[in-house]
Amino acid sequence: MKKYLNINEVSKALDIKVHIIRYWDSIDPKTNELRIDGLSTKTKGGTRYFNKENIERIKKLKNILYNNGDHNYPLKIVNKYLSGNKTKIVNSYEDSYKENINYENIQKINQILKKLRLLVK
Repeated sequence: MKKYLNINEVSKALDIKVHIIRYWDSIDPKTNELRIDGLSTKTKGGTRYFNKENIERIKKLKNILYNNGDHNYPLKIVNKYLSGNKTKIVNSYEDSYKENINYENIQKINQILKKLRLLVK
């Protein structure tokens, strides 16, 4: 077996689309940090290569994110799990849950406002 695989070889071997691996291995513009640390080794030119450790990390990531074909957790939480920062996982999950609830509440309020505007006309 080769010491390093390119992104297409990893994509085929793990049955993950190339653009998804690139997304996981890219910098988040909001935080200017890698979305998931340690997914690839990059050359000076930016070409991604993957060794055994990188591939194992991607396998774990895929298993956590897509258990039984369902998308289970936000990427931010999985990254904290993979980095071993388990104490912040609960807080991140709660924050994510709160954000979703707030978004749902805002949507409901907007629907109510639309109905009220129609009634007022």
